[in-house]
Amino acid sequence: MPGLGADQLLVADHRQPQPATGALLATAQSPTTLDDVVTGVLAATAEFPDAPVLACSSAGGGLRLAVVGYEELISAEAGHRAALSAGARVVHVAAGVLDEAALTALRSCAPDVVLLVGGTDGGEASVLRANAATLAGADWSVPVVLAGNAAVREEVAAVLRGGGLPVTEADNVLPDIGRLAPESARTAIRGVFLEHVIGGDRLSTDPRLRAWVRAVTPDAVLEGVTVLARELAPDRVSVVVLDVGGATTDVYCVPDPDAEQATLGREAVGVPARRRTVEGDLGVSWSFDALRTAAAAEGLPVPGDEPLELGGAAATIALRRHLRAEAGYGPGGASARSAGLVVLSGGVFRHATPAAVAGVVARVAADAGGAGSILDGTPVVVDRQYVLAAVGLLAADHPDAAAALARGLVTPRVG
Repeated sequence: MPGLGADQLLVADHRQPQPATGALLATAQSPTTLDDVVTGVLAATAEFPDAPVLACSSAGGGLRLAVVGYEELISAEAGHRAALSAGARVVHVAAGVLDEAALTALRSCAPDVVLLVGGTDGGEASVLRANAATLAGADWSVPVVLAGNAAVREEVAAVLRGGGLPVTEADNVLPDIGRLAPESARTAIRGVFLEHVIGGDRLSTDPRLRAWVRAVTPDAVLEGVTVLARELAPDRVSVVVLDVGGATTDVYCVPDPDAEQATLGREAVGVPARRRTVEGDLGVSWSFDALRTAAAAEGLPVPGDEPLELGGAAATIALRRHLRAEAGYGPGGASARSAGLVVLSGGVFRHATPAAVAGVVARVAADAGGAGSILDGTPVVVDRQYVLAAVGLLAADHPDAAAALARGLVTPRVG
């Protein structure tokens, strides 16, 4: 559903009294509409008409990213790593020269952005050229992030723009054989989201929305988790956040500062110390049918209609998948298994009683398929006011307030 759901919109009053306390003064929520999400924002902020507004959005379930590249395995890996912390999820991967059938399959996935890659710098360029020409001639206005062979970047970008496609150029995600460098593409994907998804007219024609939205929601949350980890630095605590939503389930892993420093060298092969995975088929409302299918595939009991039962299944599968993704990056580095604190987020946890949440945590902690290794014996808190996104939004301009807000989240108990 296009728009900002109640759990995908955050509005923060970032006026700073002296001294700034970072205290949460009030919360409000309002449903958004298919017609114009600004209506919902104005309703939610009506009690604070003079307060500046900061907002984050995940555009109705997250940014849909398709990858078009030269070789399937490399293209898929490059796309997943570029999407890892860019607030995107990969919905399609196409490899080789796009023919009519491949183009039809690509368009049918309705991506918000196409990541066009191919060739090392100065290496093979024919596939990148051919695919750019196909996209340019497809009568399709999808935004493109171009992150392929730098030797032909200007030429390929000109072809795409000649076909009327919005193009954002980035560094090659595969500059040399065996070396993935997705950070520039991640930054470009974030920019495209803000400019073409939020700044376009799909969600609202009101220009205030683009001024309010400062970040993709997962980026804001990831930054908020990072602030929280820094506040826990004296105890050297790695933080895992599990955010179960109606359409997707996200897992964020931020190591303690010492562990993060130890893994910075891994960025050279495209593996960030701070990691996020998004599971587009795990949700407790929009995606519950896919969730049940995934549970059966994992050998888990198929959940019924009870929200916490669905949430527990989504949590278990998402944590298992996150660990499998980490294993794919090779040995070493910080892992979600080393978590010293787990934060639960999402309406299914925020609106449940502490006892009910404790029951779900116990069931996930008993999982022998991987999820239990993260939750068993680990302190757990619930982000009941959804402050992690607010912390992330405040972090750049109001770091003291962000830090204080993050500290208020931490209590040594479940609930």
